[in-house]
Amino acid sequence: MPSTTDSILVFEYFTASGETDKSIISEAEALLFSLLDDLKDFNIDLVINKSYKTVVEKYHNVNPILIEGDIISFLKSNASKFDKAIFIAAENNNNLYNITKILEENNVELYNSSSEACLLTSDKSLSYEALYDIVPQPRSFKMKIDSKGYWKRAIENLYKKWQSEDPLTPLKIVIKPLIGVDCENIVVVENIGDLSYDLEEIFTPGSRILIQEFIDGIDVSVSLIGNEKKAVPISLNKQFINLSDDNGTYVGGMIPFENKYRDEAFKIASRAYESIEGLKGFVGVDLIINNDEKDVYPVYLLEINSRFTTPYVGLKKIANFNIVKTIIDENIDNIDVSLDGKVEFKKSGDNLEIRRI
Repeated sequence: MPSTTDSILVFEYFTASGETDKSIISEAEALLFSLLDDLKDFNIDLVINKSYKTVVEKYHNVNPILIEGDIISFLKSNASKFDKAIFIAAENNNNLYNITKILEENNVELYNSSSEACLLTSDKSLSYEALYDIVPQPRSFKMKIDSKGYWKRAIENLYKKWQSEDPLTPLKIVIKPLIGVDCENIVVVENIGDLSYDLEEIFTPGSRILIQEFIDGIDVSVSLIGNEKKAVPISLNKQFINLSDDNGTYVGGMIPFENKYRDEAFKIASRAYESIEGLKGFVGVDLIINNDEKDVYPVYLLEINSRFTTPYVGLKKIANFNIVKTIIDENIDNIDVSLDGKVEFKKSGDNLEIRRI
């Protein structure tokens, strides 16, 4: 099982659990292999599906632990055998929280955020409340899709209330799941008269949703690394998002993104990070740069991802330092966060294409 007493447990959720959807696997593989490259100076115990056996044999510092089942079942039985871990997982089905909790309960030292930080940031309502009056955020309201359809009237009343506060500016709202990734199931309502019970095809009765004021602007994120006290912003990233009335899709990004509000975005992202106890390692903060120059806030925070996000694969190619080694060494003071060039990454069909620009 573990190769040495100083080895680090490493895994990525989908490649360990045997996911076969190529549109998911391309991104998962890019994240995992970027992580392994950053860890080339460490002894690694890599948990991965047996289908990757020949792929990982080329890594001389890696002890492959080949499994056929899912990673959570493996961890429940084997987590206590490991001392340290760094991993990649997303919020789907509370996987990020559940995995982190299992490792914590088995006294595994983590180079990721704590389970409580993962739980708080995964739930958009909890993170909104935690950061209320700390950083600018769009007005938000938590709601449940009830089985009798009362939710529609509740949304209409909320819309009218918000619109009455600024009747001269047309109001658009965003409806999103409390816990979601990659802009999945985001609905934009431009006219409240268009709100229909068809929404239940996306959010079934019992679903918890967030109603949020729509801010017209540029979708960006900030990638940071940090310890439990301090965050260091690495880059401002432009996000490529296809946002139609009834669906949202995250398709990639560009790093770095030059914008006059970069420093403001860095400040907000760092303040948000440092206001959430337990955030650690690589963290992504999603924001929007406001197109309305008359608004009091040029930048709004949308959510925090307490985990490795896709921009990591782009940063890996242009960062002038080893991101993961810096996290493990906790040597974030005085690091050179300059970037060598620009990179773009896009999901194209079943592939994640990464190129310098």
